[in-house]
Amino acid sequence: MYPDDGNEHGYDRGHGLAQGGELPIRSEFIAWAEFLQVSGVHPSRLGELIELGWLEPRRTAGEGYLFRRMDVYRTRKLERICADFELNSLGGSIVVDLLDRIDRLERRVRELEAQR
Repeated sequence: MYPDDGNEHGYDRGHGLAQGGELPIRSEFIAWAEFLQVSGVHPSRLGELIELGWLEPRRTAGEGYLFRRMDVYRTRKLERICADFELNSLGGSIVVDLLDRIDRLERRVRELEAQR
């Protein structure tokens, strides 16, 4: 999944390095196994969140999943909220979505206030 012209976009197709070869380019996506490891969530729970449509990973050619790194943070938040407030997955996902929306709206208000 590389852009058409690797150099124009700062990619080195052969090595995954930024132009100049200084630092590796970090992917926005992580695989199923890495997601489970860093999120601490059980595979069946992850499957449940996918079935709910709360997580929408990309499918790979080999029938695997790729998750956004931000999904790890959101899933950890979901797990904490479900545990702390004894909520099921659906209830917890609604709370997390609303908290995310509040964060976005507060950021937008700050941006608009800064433009005055």
